[in-house]
Amino acid sequence: MSWQNKILRVNLSSGSCIAEPLRRDWAQAYLGQRGLGSKYFIEEVDPGVDPLSPENKLIFATGPLTGTTAPTGGRSSAITKGALTGAIAASNTGGMFGAELKQAGYDLLIIEGRADSPVYLWIRDEQVEIRSAQALWGQTVWETEPWLRRELGEPQAKIASIGRAGEIGVKYACIVNDMDRAFGRSGVGAVMGSKLLKAIAVRGSRGVQVRDADGFQKAVRNTMAVLQPSPVRKRFTARGTHNMMDVTNQFGALPTRNCRDVQFEGVESINADAVNIRRQSDGKPSLQGNKACFACPIACGRVATIDPVSPLVNGPDPRGGDRARYKLRSGGLEYETAYAFGPMCGIDDLDALNYVNFLSNEHGMDPISLGVSIAAAMELFEEGALTLEHTGGLELHFGNFEALTRAAELTACGEGIGIDIGLGASRLCRKYGRPELAMVVKGQEFPGYDPRALKGMALAYATSNRGCCHMRARPLLDDFSNVSTEGKADLVKSTQDLAGAIDSSGTCMFTNVMFPPEHLAEMIDAACDGGWNLERMLEVGERIWNLERRFNLAAGFGKADDCLPERTTTEPARGGAGKGQVADLSTMLAEYYALRGWDQDGVPLAATLERLAL
Repeated sequence: MSWQNKILRVNLSSGSCIAEPLRRDWAQAYLGQRGLGSKYFIEEVDPGVDPLSPENKLIFATGPLTGTTAPTGGRSSAITKGALTGAIAASNTGGMFGAELKQAGYDLLIIEGRADSPVYLWIRDEQVEIRSAQALWGQTVWETEPWLRRELGEPQAKIASIGRAGEIGVKYACIVNDMDRAFGRSGVGAVMGSKLLKAIAVRGSRGVQVRDADGFQKAVRNTMAVLQPSPVRKRFTARGTHNMMDVTNQFGALPTRNCRDVQFEGVESINADAVNIRRQSDGKPSLQGNKACFACPIACGRVATIDPVSPLVNGPDPRGGDRARYKLRSGGLEYETAYAFGPMCGIDDLDALNYVNFLSNEHGMDPISLGVSIAAAMELFEEGALTLEHTGGLELHFGNFEALTRAAELTACGEGIGIDIGLGASRLCRKYGRPELAMVVKGQEFPGYDPRALKGMALAYATSNRGCCHMRARPLLDDFSNVSTEGKADLVKSTQDLAGAIDSSGTCMFTNVMFPPEHLAEMIDAACDGGWNLERMLEVGERIWNLERRFNLAAGFGKADDCLPERTTTEPARGGAGKGQVADLSTMLAEYYALRGWDQDGVPLAATLERLAL
C-alpha cells in the first residue's frame, strides 16, 4: 500500500498519455521519489544523451509518504539529465504539487519526446489531456498559474510551470510550483522548456491508502510528539533557514565575493533579524509571516514584501510596463537566496535581495546558481576579463546592488550580458578565459557553505552526484564542532545514504535534525508492505547513491570531477574557525572511496554492485 501502483507516461511527440502499472519490485528496492524515479530514468535513458534533446526524459516522482499525514509528507522530485551539469539531476520540491499528483493516483509522471508547439498537461485523476499553451508561451510563472486556473475552472488545481528562463534555455532554469516553491537545481526547467512543455496542472481526488491505518496514525503521533516540542523545529518556524547566515558568518564559512572571503561585513543588514525591522515608509517589516508546505508542521517558508517606496517597485520597468507587480506578498528570503544575492555578490541591500528573489520565482531561475553566476561575472569584471563593452555599460562591481538587479533582469529575459550569465558560472568563466573563477563542482554552483573550514561539507560537495550540493549529506553539526578531516569520510557516506532514503520517502530533509530517523522508518513500515526498518532504508539510500554514480560514470564523469575549485584548495581562509586553512580532499577522498566499496578511481567494485543487487 501507500504506493498508488500506477505511473503516467506522456509522450509529447506522439501525443499519447498512457497509465501503466508500477514496477513493484523496483519500488521495494528504491522506495520512491528520488530513488524510484532515478531507477526508471536510468533504465530508459542513454547516459550520453544531450540534456536538451527529445531523447532525454523528465520524470516527476512522488514518495510513498507523499500525500499522507506523515509530517512534511508533500515532497516530490524532478529527475532528468541536468541541463546545467550533464549529470543525473533529482531536484526536490515542497509546496502542494507533489501531494496533488499522488492523490490523482500516480506515483510517477514520465514526460517523453518534444511537442511541435507549446503545450501544457492537464491531469484530473485518470482524465489526462495535452492542451495548447501557445497563449502562455512567453508568460511568467506568476501569470501562468492564475491563467490556467481560470481556463480550467479549477481554483484548487496545483500547477508546476516554467517561466521565461526555462523557455529560452537558461542553464539553471527551474520548475516553479505554488508560485514560489521550486524543483530548483541542475536546470530541470531548461529540460522542460526544451520539450515545449509550459506547465502541468493537476487536480486529484483519489486519496492515498496506507497498509496499516491504525499503525500509521500511531507512528505519526509518535513522530509529532518529538517534532512539535523540538527547539530546532521552533527555530525553523520562527526564523526559517535564514537563521544560518549569522552562524556561518561567525564561524567563517559564509562564501563572500565569489569566495574571496569567508565572512561578510554587511550581514546585519540582511540577516534574519534585519527582515523583522519595521520600515519607516509603512511601519511594516520585510518579513510578513511564514507558511507551510503540504502536511508540514514546521512552516519554514517565508512571506515578504519590498519597501513600497523603493524604486524597485515603482516607476517604469526596463523590460516594459511598470514595476507595480512587485508590490505583493511573495516567497521571502531563505538562507540560500539571501547568501547567493547578498554576501556572494557583496550586497547588503535587503530590498535588492528580495527583488531578485521575487524575480527568480517569477521567471523560474535557481537563485543559488543565479547569484553565484552573477558573482562570477562581477569578479570577471573587476579582473578586466569582462569590460563595459561586454556588459552594455553595466558596472558589475561587488557591492553594486543596481548591477545585481539589472543583471538578474537581463538573465531572466535572455538579453545582453544576461545571455552569458544564463550559461552558469562554469561556462561563463570558460568563455572569458578564467575558468578558475567559477565556484562550482561538476558544473553546479556553490551553496552557502565555504568548504575551507567545513571539512565534511568539502567532501560532500566534491562527491555529490548532482553537482555541488548541501542537501545530499548532513555533516554540518560535526563540522561546526570539529575543524578537522578526521571521521568525515564515514560521516559523509552515512548521511548521504540517509539523505537518499529521506529523499525517496516523500518527506523533507529538515526532519533529519528534528527527530531520529527511526521514526521515519516506523511510518514507512506502517504505510508500505514489505517490512521496513532503518537498516533497510539505509541500504536503499546506498543503492541509490551507487545507481546515480554508475550513470554519471557512463555519462563521462570520473574521479577528476570529485574536486573543488582551486581557490578553496589553495587560497587560505582569511578569518573564522578555519583561518589560514584550505579545503583538503586528498586523505578523505581515498577513505571515502574505500568505505563506499569503490576502487581507487571511484568506480564501484563488482562485490559492491552484487551486494546492492545492481
